[in-house]
Amino acid sequence: MILPILAYGHPVLKSKAKNITHDYKNLTQIIDNMWETMYNANGVGLAAPQVGLSIRLFIIDTKPFSDDETIVKDERSKLKSFKKVFINPEILDQHGDAWDFNEGCLSIPDVRADIKRSKSIFIKYCDINFKEEIAEFDGLIARVVQHEYDHIEGILFTDKLSSLKRKLMRRKLLDISRGKISTDYIMKFSKNKIK
Repeated sequence: MILPILAYGHPVLKSKAKNITHDYKNLTQIIDNMWETMYNANGVGLAAPQVGLSIRLFIIDTKPFSDDETIVKDERSKLKSFKKVFINPEILDQHGDAWDFNEGCLSIPDVRADIKRSKSIFIKYCDINFKEEIAEFDGLIARVVQHEYDHIEGILFTDKLSSLKRKLMRRKLLDISRGKISTDYIMKFSKNKIK
């Protein structure tokens, strides 16, 4: 089932999400719905808070990046096969030279900005079977993981911009929060008014 994606300004997006247990109600169905929702919106990642659930869960499928000819061949093959569920993740370390990349977000449609993120990360998480994993990711995979991880921490990529850049996009962000946008996917807007 395709779920509505919460738009910028919704309070759930700014809340730190909670850990869950293996018996969380309807977890398999939630994850299936998140995959369907993400693919319907042409995303590469989706965090549970973006569909209104303040739980520490996100999904990633970087295959769409593998078609980008500007990405080196070795990384393209990694991106093509990277599809994972992250439950109760915890970033243990971020390292390597931070680098800029132009990011967007399904909750903030038609807004993009260069965001600086660490090149590599170590992360502990549970897979879909609640088997604990510790892994190191780098490059674009590390970037997507960090972006989705920020969502479960209540952080949006726009929070990482300078105050000047946020001020310049203020009108667009207000329009998104008020539902004055058009997308190819279903969105849900906050009843709280942003000023």
